[in-house]
Amino acid sequence: MKHIFKQGTDPNQPVLLLLHGTGGNERDLLPLAELIAPSASVLGVRGNVSENGMPRFFRRLAEGVFDEPDLIARTHELNAFLDAAATEYQFDRRNIVAVGYSNGANIAASLLFHDKKSLRGAILHHAMVPLRSIDLPDLTGTPVFMASGTNDPIVPRAESEELGSLLSGAGATVELHWENNGHQLTASEVHAAAAWFKNNF
Repeated sequence: MKHIFKQGTDPNQPVLLLLHGTGGNERDLLPLAELIAPSASVLGVRGNVSENGMPRFFRRLAEGVFDEPDLIARTHELNAFLDAAATEYQFDRRNIVAVGYSNGANIAASLLFHDKKSLRGAILHHAMVPLRSIDLPDLTGTPVFMASGTNDPIVPRAESEELGSLLSGAGATVELHWENNGHQLTASEVHAAAAWFKNNF
């Protein structure tokens, strides 16, 4: 997978896995990483799917309707890539925290849904429920920060609440942060994520 790796100054910090939204790339969320954990190593990844020339992490059939077989396959693909990247760049595979926005947050949530060992924690900006057809693994002790918009036209409030409930029900420690905004990524939610990260890691 196309990616960028930046070695941090603190090897004990989790590696931040940056997962962009539709049309983004592996560098899009570098400013977020700088705000959340400036001393951490960073792994920015570009999605392998193209939708009208826009990179994504998995296919969709329509707005808000995921191609579930492709989502599952791409989730396993990303998980295997993280295994390989940990070996190549010599970081602790068990110490990765995902930072995802929109489509990137959705595949980060899917990693959690599929494999409790895939991520140590996650920051999910404007995420949807990736799948409703699988039983979640035991996520006890996994911290998750969710930022959602009360007026998000793509991710309804009930969708955010359902995702939070599913993760909590699997044992994850979920903090759900609300913004009185739509689907855009705001500075205030990033600062809230940074505060959450500092408290948890």
